[in-house]
Amino acid sequence: MTRGRQPMMRPTILCPVDFSDASRGAARYARLIAEYFGSRLVMLAVEDPLLAEAADLSTGTGWTGADTRRELARFVSPSLQGPPLKDIDITYEVAVGKPAEQILRSAQSCDLIVMSTHGLTGMRKLFFGSTTERVLRETTIPVLTTPPTAEGPWALEEVRHLVGRILVPVDLSESSLRQVQIARAIAEALGVPFIVTSVLEPIRSPFVAKLQLSSVELERKARAEDALAELIATVPRRLHPEALVAYGDPAEEISKTARDRQAGLIVLGLHGSPMFGARMGSVTYRVLCLAPALVLALPPAPHAAPPEAAAERRGLAHT
Repeated sequence: MTRGRQPMMRPTILCPVDFSDASRGAARYARLIAEYFGSRLVMLAVEDPLLAEAADLSTGTGWTGADTRRELARFVSPSLQGPPLKDIDITYEVAVGKPAEQILRSAQSCDLIVMSTHGLTGMRKLFFGSTTERVLRETTIPVLTTPPTAEGPWALEEVRHLVGRILVPVDLSESSLRQVQIARAIAEALGVPFIVTSVLEPIRSPFVAKLQLSSVELERKARAEDALAELIATVPRRLHPEALVAYGDPAEEISKTARDRQAGLIVLGLHGSPMFGARMGSVTYRVLCLAPALVLALPPAPHAAPPEAAAERRGLAHT
């Protein structure tokens, strides 16, 4: 017995809003992505429980969230202006609780989260030190983070200009191929070039003095170059992808490369394991702090092998 082919479902994009200028920029990116894919766009505001309780006490009526929903619609309305929106179903949702928990709960029925790394710092807040960090640690879907200074684009052509080039830092594990293929699809859609890079960290060992360090470094570089060549070989030649091996602190080298090569989008993997789920590594955390660029964070694919184990099997350095 064969199953009938299921119709393709429209993807859903979640855009958390904390009523800061930074979240307006994120909303503009979410709008264009939703329009490009014909997606459903969910704008989410999360109220602090203390504010909801204060509203109950001051008005004498139960808090329904209707006022916040209207405020949310008014706030994002300027960000959704521009060319007429096509094939987008926009909904406004309001939740009460801790922002990260509510965002992750809403994301269970979504395909992508678009959010700013920084926002307000008062009672109503969405800043990288807590909310965005936890979302990245626990997400099971990709997260596109926008820098706090990003005003956001109004048209796809503007996105091409803002991105300019895509940087794909890989740890040379089995998940690296997925990163490269996702970056390839984005590069094709935007018509921009991309660089695949691996950063070799300095060897720190008490036995370094006893080793022929130069030969070890040459071997590490040769292995990394061969692995990058294999990844590049999966990309059509017309896209002219570049391969780059760098040395030093991974986060600093990734951020430096992004600045030097004017890469406005970094596609990073979020390390994880089948047992514990997605976990944001220290490299990803620091890149988000150092690089004023868009960052697309990819959680591990279901049943993917842990990056650490794969890299150890291949004898390659991590980024």
